Amino acid sequence: MNTQTILTGDRPTGPLHLGHFVGSLRQRVALQQTHNQFVLIADLQGLTDNGSNPQKIRDNIPEVLADYLAAGIDPNLTTICLQSALPALAELTMLYMNIVTVARVERNPTVKKRDCAEGLRPLAAGRVYGLPHQPGGGHHGV
Repeated sequence: MNTQTILTGDRPTGPLHLGHFVGSLRQRVALQQTHNQFVLIADLQGLTDNGSNPQKIRDNIPEVLADYLAAGIDPNLTTICLQSALPALAELTMLYMNIVTVARVERNPTVKKRDCAEGLRPLAAGRVYGLPHQPGGGHHGV
């Protein structure tokens, strides 16, 4: 097995769809054969723009897990984790918040596109500070 590690995941804001399969799930299934892979169900990140409806996030966690399994992600080859079940992520986020600037997070193309589309100015702190723990400071992996 390759010694490279992959961390990727999805926010459980709804069931996964064909775009997820074509965009990343198919690659994850293939890469689990050759890489050390972790797939994160990013429930806490899902709250950044669904904070008024946390039940939506909770309800979609089993849906996303079922979609992963149906797509071919094998829990014997890939570690599937629930973000809120990993206290170390909250600790790391606190550390990253002390070194990642707001300006850096705001330059993230995903943040800029989302917030422009939603007409959000100024940003809510959770929408900015919830991102530094993502791989690449808010950039998504595979």
